[in-house]
Amino acid sequence: MMTRIVRWALCGVLLAVSAHAATDFDRGKAADPMTDLQVTRNLPYEPAGDRHSLDVYVLRAAASKPRPVIVYIYGGAWVAGAKAQFAFVGAALARRGFVVVVPDYRIYPQAHWPMFLQDNAGAVRWARNHAAQFGGDPAKLVLMGHSAGASNALSLAVEPEWLHAVGMSPGDSKAVVCLSGAFNLMPLDDPAETAIFGPRTGYTDPINRIEAGTPPILLIIGNRDDTVDPHDSDAVAAKLREKGDAVELIHYRGLGHPDTQNALAARPGQPPGVIDAVLRFLAAHGAAPPQA
Repeated sequence: MMTRIVRWALCGVLLAVSAHAATDFDRGKAADPMTDLQVTRNLPYEPAGDRHSLDVYVLRAAASKPRPVIVYIYGGAWVAGAKAQFAFVGAALARRGFVVVVPDYRIYPQAHWPMFLQDNAGAVRWARNHAAQFGGDPAKLVLMGHSAGASNALSLAVEPEWLHAVGMSPGDSKAVVCLSGAFNLMPLDDPAETAIFGPRTGYTDPINRIEAGTPPILLIIGNRDDTVDPHDSDAVAAKLREKGDAVELIHYRGLGHPDTQNALAARPGQPPGVIDAVLRFLAAHGAAPPQA
């Protein structure tokens, strides 16, 4: 039987291979040409490390006020992925009026839990400290991720130690957006999971760390997702509500695991409207892009 990590990794590889393939909405064409964008690549956010760099996307056109900042954490089952593969996400969100930061982070076998969370936290700190250089507002910081990246984003939001270690807190984020999140790993039942997450690491699923005071969270899942269980997002939403935290959960009929991320590059108003749901949620929680 195919294990969860292998299944997620295969999905990540397929996403990478198809990043510029023709689909109903071609993601490569959605990103290129980027003449309307200022794209700054390979900026280091830690002193050393071959995966400690990030790319920044922002519209060249002037805005009336500083733009909100999205730190986008890509997925790949913690064993695959590279920021260049997600230029279409950076471009799509930048064109909606955000400063978008897409970091690389250490993955297995170079890293195990919680090293990738420590890297993600370092990238978030960099985004806050450097937002103004790119026309961003450090007070309007958003965490966002897909699949394993959504799990990382949720962990940063509910496990304060990772951001505390870099002089920040989960409350420094206006909101968190989780697309097709991989939220249920326990019990660890295959060698790949055990190698990355335990048992000696002390890992626990982030749902077990949710307390009152978590930043507002948007959970988006496709009902045809056969990579992660859609009910995992239901369980996270229920726990957030139990603690009195602000949460919105959206199930999209007909969408599979990669579709929630691909839909970020869709034209305005084009079904299924994932990007529009994200924009509405962020606007409702103080991270609306300024008017041009």
